Amino acid sequence: MLDKLNFIKQRFDEVSDLIIQPDIMSNQKRYIELSKEYKDLKAIMDEREIYIELTDNLKEANDIISNESDAEMVEMAKLQYDEAKVELPNLEEKIRMMLIPKDPEDAKNAVVEVRAGAGGDEASIFAGDIFRMLSKYCEHKGWKVDVVDYNEGTNGGYKEIQFEVSGDDVYGTLKYEAGVHRVQRVPQTETQGRVHTSAATVMVFPEAEEFDIEVNPKEVRVDYFCSSGPGGQSVNTTYSAVRLTHEPTGIVAQCQDQKSQHKNKEKAFRVLRSRLYEMELAKKQAEDAEKRGSMVTSGDRSAKIRTYNYSQSRVTDHRINLTLYDLDNIINGDLEKIINELKLVDNTEKLKNISDDL
Repeated sequence: MLDKLNFIKQRFDEVSDLIIQPDIMSNQKRYIELSKEYKDLKAIMDEREIYIELTDNLKEANDIISNESDAEMVEMAKLQYDEAKVELPNLEEKIRMMLIPKDPEDAKNAVVEVRAGAGGDEASIFAGDIFRMLSKYCEHKGWKVDVVDYNEGTNGGYKEIQFEVSGDDVYGTLKYEAGVHRVQRVPQTETQGRVHTSAATVMVFPEAEEFDIEVNPKEVRVDYFCSSGPGGQSVNTTYSAVRLTHEPTGIVAQCQDQKSQHKNKEKAFRVLRSRLYEMELAKKQAEDAEKRGSMVTSGDRSAKIRTYNYSQSRVTDHRINLTLYDLDNIINGDLEKIINELKLVDNTEKLKNISDDL
């Protein structure tokens, strides 16, 4: 373990030197990459210091127990030895998890889209519930949620809603919510009291920077139209909403949330870049998932990932066979336990693939 940590320290020292070089600082893409790497390596270096201290304590205590004749000194050394013996395995496990190679996309902001699936009005209402659940979770994490575009359902909720989330490690967390969410409950629109099954699909894209993917403006058709949502007379009567169509792929991105046409266009371009970027990543994620047999983050949008059963107050995540009888809290944004379990399974799979190197 220490040999591995010392090898990483060499890279940390190298990055520390590089990050202050003028030519690196003037290259935005390279500087951002190295800054993220420095932050990750610094966290490992902090744990390395603790690891060295514990192993030194263990060695020192062992020497005292073996060679010291003073009973009081030996007793103190035994306490130090036992303490280090307990703490060391936990620290080693923590470091192993930190040494798992991080997906460079994980630190990015995210674009999230929730779409109503089969189930008519009830599916739109459920899509609204999923949006609210994700929004509350993001709020709890201290992340900023910014709506880009939406199409309201006829009886509440949304046929679809798209929003940006910005903060620390947003995509690396929200990517576990991508897939089909299914609900089993008596709909608000049901007069017979029968339980219906409806669904909503969640798509999560890492927000692409301009240097991540190049979009040729000549390949993008720009249309302007009046916003249809709430916002007052100025929103509904001016051509402030923007729709972008990437003609080579047919991908469409639009924004009508802002009063400013310029701001809507800027937002729509961010979404378009992210969608194009995600197309490339989805292929890679599918290949990676196939290689390691993972269903946790396979990138398969059609995969049913979770069921919310209202009559039993039950939430089941099908990827890891996790069932929790805490629906009210979960649908109100308390997703921490589920996402932590998904991350643990995902990291354990990754750890198996690199365990020989540690």
